[in-house]
Amino acid sequence: MLTTYILQKLAQAQYKILDDGTYFGRIPSLQGVWASEKTLEKCRETLREVLEEWLILKLRDGDTIPDFPFIKKRQKVYA
Repeated sequence: MLTTYILQKLAQAQYKILDDGTYFGRIPSLQGVWASEKTLEKCRETLREVLEEWLILKLRDGDTIPDFPFIKKRQKVYA
């Protein structure tokens, strides 16, 4: 389930070359999931890592994950 979600989102990634020659990649449907690197290959790798870390934080915090199957937003409980 996680792998499928990650692969689907990475397939939606958009990349461009910036004026300084570096590559910028982002997943438009996921706010804050972006990467900037010297090569396209490294940018793709970093974007995948950012997406994985973003997912872990969302799951840990019980936040809504766009288009993620089977998980509904939990109520946060404060002690």
